[in-house]
Formats: sequence, C-alpha cells, structure tokens
Amino acid sequence: MSAPPTAPSTALDRRLRDQRRIVRVLALATVLGGLGVGASLSAGALLIADVTGNDALSGFGPTMNGLGAALAGIPLARLAARTGRRIALASGNIVAVLGAALVIFAASQRISVLLFIGLAVLGVAVAVQLQSRFAAADLALPERRGRDLSLVVWSITIGAVTGPNLIGPGADLGEALGLPGLSGIFLFTIVAQLAAAGVVWFGLRPDPLLEARRIAAAGVAPPVAPEPQASPPVPPPTVSAMPQFLAIALIALAHAVMVGLMAMTPLHLTHHGGSITLVGFTISIHIAGMYAISPVFGMLTGRFGAIPVVLGGFAVLTLAAVGTGFGGSDVVIIQVALVLLGVGWSAVTVAGATLLTDLTPAPLRPARQGQSDTTMNAAGALFGAVSGVIFAAGGFPVLSAVAGALIVLGIAATLRLAVLARR
Repeated sequence: MSAPPTAPSTALDRRLRDQRRIVRVLALATVLGGLGVGASLSAGALLIADVTGNDALSGFGPTMNGLGAALAGIPLARLAARTGRRIALASGNIVAVLGAALVIFAASQRISVLLFIGLAVLGVAVAVQLQSRFAAADLALPERRGRDLSLVVWSITIGAVTGPNLIGPGADLGEALGLPGLSGIFLFTIVAQLAAAGVVWFGLRPDPLLEARRIAAAGVAPPVAPEPQASPPVPPPTVSAMPQFLAIALIALAHAVMVGLMAMTPLHLTHHGGSITLVGFTISIHIAGMYAISPVFGMLTGRFGAIPVVLGGFAVLTLAAVGTGFGGSDVVIIQVALVLLGVGWSAVTVAGATLLTDLTPAPLRPARQGQSDTTMNAAGALFGAVSGVIFAAGGFPVLSAVAGALIVLGIAATLRLAVLARR
C-alpha cells in the first residue's frame, strides 16, 4: 500500500503549479508591453529628427528611452521589495502610458523638450520588461531558473517585432486624427500598456516575490536541528560582491553595444535611399533576433553554465560589429548584422541575468537586479547619445570600431568573472 503524499511534495507541486501560471501571466503582459516598446524604438529616432530638423539628435530617441528605464530600475525594484512584483510592474505600465501621451502631445505641438521627456518617461516600459524576467525567476526552482526567465524574454518577440511594422498604420491613424504621422504609432503604445497593466494586476496572483519569501520563511525552521537565523537576513561575510558587479558590468556593456548600433541603423538606411518600410522591417528582424531564440540560451545556460553562453554572445556581437562596420550600402549585410546584434545581446542578457541571480544571496536579489537594470539602461542611454555624434563624424565604420572596444571590455569582464568563479 503506497504511502500518502507528504507535505513537502504537496508544497512542491503547488509551487510548480503557481510558477507555471506566473510565467504565463508574465508572458502575456510582456507580449503587450513589447508592442509599445518596439513601436517607440523604431519611431523615436525618426520623430526626433522630424521635430528638431537635426539628424544628429536622432540618437537621443533610444537614449531617452534608455535613460527613463535606467532611472526607473532601482525605484521599481524597491517598490517590488516593499509591495511585491504585481504592484511594481502594473505601476510601471501606467507611467509608460503617461509617457506615450506626452510624446503625442509634444509631437503635435512640435515641442522638442517635451518630446525628449516623453520618450524618457515611456522608457519605464523597458524597465518593466526587464523586471518581468526577474519576476519569472523569483519562484522558479534553481535548475529551471534560466529556462523560465528566458521564456518571458522570448515572449517580448511577438509585440516587439510587430511594433515597428505599425509605423505605417500608425501614421495613417495619426493623420486621420490630425496628428503628426510618426506620432500615431504611440496611440497603439497607450492601448498596449494599459492592457499589460490589467493583465499583471488581475493575473499575477500569487505575487512571485512575496510567495518566494513566504516559502523561504516557512522553511526557516526545519524539523531537525534548526540553525539560528540572523535578523534581518544578510549575506554571509565570505560572499564577495565583486562577481555580482562583474555580472552587472558585462550585461551593461552588451546592452550599450546593441543600443548604439541599433539606434543609428534607421539613419544609415535612409541615407542610402531606404524607405520607412525598409527601416521598420530591419528593426523588426533585429528585435526578432533579440528575443525569438532566447529560450535556447536559457537551456544552454542550464546545461553548460552561464559563462560559456555569455562568451558566445560576445562573439556574435563581434560579428555584428564587423557587419555594420563594413556593410556600407548593402542592405542585406546590414540586416544580417542587425539580426546577429540581437542574437548576441540575447545570449548575454539571458545568461547574464541568470548568472546575477545565482551569484546574489536571496535577500539582496531585488536590489542587485534593480542596480543591473539601471546600469544597463544607463550604459545604453549614454552610448546611444554618443552614437549620433560618432555616426555624424565617421558613419557606421567608426561607430562599429567603438562598439568593438566595448565588446573587448565585456569579454575581459567575463573572463575575470570565470577566474573568480573557479576560486
């Protein structure tokens, strides 16, 4: 006669069931959020050039987007630490709606300063997506953490790839409403962010961070030989923060390379006679490269470890920089390079986020995750801003060379982290 199920196995079954539901909810919300992010990335640079009449300022589109995400990273992480992921993520979506509305108003009134501010506020949507991938890891079992995290990253694909292709329909809608054509796409962003907020608010139950804390608290006193617990919990003094900061640095460097090269692609293509439709398609396949095969990198991370996947990602980023540097007016080469740029970014981001979570003691994870998101977006914003100046001075070849230098720094940080891990 078989024994009745034990309490631990019942608790594990419930945890797995909750985790599957959490991943599905986060995936749906991220699909909707990705729609708005993809739209803003593709249209922001062109809208700035149109409103200001200065192509050199167009790099500030992704820059302001990244700056907003950077400024929101730590506050969202702190809000999650206090109230849980549900309130933090839904609040971020609502703030992004306000940013999109401000972009539309600024474009209709042709007020450059408000346009920059609106794009920055809209960047909170990027911070929400980044926090969502960590939310998928809160309740995941350690051996499944990379996989679950990558599934949420993958779910960005649908909305993010569709977003840039809405430039044309958005322009038609904007003109029908008496708005500047390029601003019409941000109407879709407003609807998408509102829908994402609703999905998170009503669907993210139990809250993964709060549930993970509850489980940890319930397991503090095991039935045999309980160990005294420190209060409040702190990491052991032997745990060094250096590996965590190196993980944050390599993620930030990969993100800076991706943003800098991606930001100037619309201008490069239009300067060589490319149409708005071509720009939208190119950014779409780039975003597909960023997200479409992210589950593959999650599985590779689980099987081979995070560091080999990170190094492979930087190798792919190197190929991308070579393509943009020597592609010239060849549209196919530029498009292949943009796909590789997205694939390399995906490998480093998925493996790097898993690595950071594994390296960080549980009580410090929300703080380190917020620091990582802020650092990577600040790096992207900085290089995105500088990319316009570099591109104006030397085009894609010079910009790609600078990106190559950042890739070398990322590889060095990864190798140093590998040495520390062996020790």
